[in-house]
Amino acid sequence: MTITDPNAVFHLHNATGSIRTNNAAIVTDRNAAMLHLNNARRIIDNFLIFGLPKNWRIGKSIRRPGATSKARVYTDVNVVRPKEYSDYESLTVQWGEQDDYEVVKKVGRGKYSEVFEGVRCDTNERCVIKILKPVKKKKIKREIKILQNLCGGPNIVKLLDIVRDQQSKTPSLIFEHVNNTDFKALYPTLTDYDIRYYIYELLKALDYCHSQGIMHRDVKPHNVMIDHEQRKLRLIDWGLAEFYHPGTEYNVRVASRYFKGPELLVDLQDYDYSLDLWSLGCMFAGMIFRKEPFFYGHDNYDQLVKIAKVLGTDELHSYLKKYRLELDPHLEALVGRHSRKPLTKFINADNQHLAVPEAVDFLDKLLQYDHQERPTAKEAMAHPYFYPVRNAESSRNRT
Repeated sequence: MTITDPNAVFHLHNATGSIRTNNAAIVTDRNAAMLHLNNARRIIDNFLIFGLPKNWRIGKSIRRPGATSKARVYTDVNVVRPKEYSDYESLTVQWGEQDDYEVVKKVGRGKYSEVFEGVRCDTNERCVIKILKPVKKKKIKREIKILQNLCGGPNIVKLLDIVRDQQSKTPSLIFEHVNNTDFKALYPTLTDYDIRYYIYELLKALDYCHSQGIMHRDVKPHNVMIDHEQRKLRLIDWGLAEFYHPGTEYNVRVASRYFKGPELLVDLQDYDYSLDLWSLGCMFAGMIFRKEPFFYGHDNYDQLVKIAKVLGTDELHSYLKKYRLELDPHLEALVGRHSRKPLTKFINADNQHLAVPEAVDFLDKLLQYDHQERPTAKEAMAHPYFYPVRNAESSRNRT
């Protein structure tokens, strides 16, 4: 099925009075208005079912000059440090011996790598072997440099070695082994306290990497390894991570769709660490409401629609106005108009023991359109939701 009249999508706005036509004419005939409205709805329904037609593209948002954005914390970490700290392109990689490791079984694959469980031959110690697919050298160097800079940080996966095949020159990263349980099996079994504990542990990792001037940019359940028996968490896959430099315009094609912050979906390029807090918020929402993923968009455009249906369009337009952003008119029409939906509406008999008032309040603070309004990782750790975790940690430290 194809859209024969791409401009018909604007009829939705014309019919509801959201925008004026060029000659400022107002649709007054009720039957005509309803016809326009039904046409527009049918077109949008077709879009959601069949996707965007090949000859009909949504353009990038326009950013007017005069509204820049900078991180509220750890703004100048990479400015004050020596250049070599963040200059990954100048990194000289010290290659280890590939023959020191043996592959046991495949455990996963991603866009840029294949992942195996392995062993170190001389010690029989288990490890994870991430064999990288052909990508630009600078991307590989960036991941290595970031992992080296973060080595020893709380709940950051440890990089043990870097090796490559002598013939093909294919590089592999060797990591510590984590006895992970797949999140789809694990999350439904977690108690209220378990969720508080693991989110707190994840915030420790995020605060640390942010304090070191690094944005993860791909926080999601697949990248959070949990050994539930040992109550151990590790934040993995730093392939999309990047050094934060204030005023820099970054690629918005990062993070996985369901965890993309609004800043990415409206093409705001001078984003910062706060992107990771939105992604954590989406992950947390999935855990406490037992709705995975929480925002289930069919593509990047529909992802913004799904967010707007919960957070409202008045708030979206306030955000766009603050940062002088204008959506492509086609995307504006797709988003439509929605009132804010209270997060408490997602509470039901199945999740009410997890979606307690402090949890919903914490989530509300994370899921802010305006990235500057979200708590930092350190501020998030101070939220009352984590009182039981902090109290337990204090008790352990005293004994």
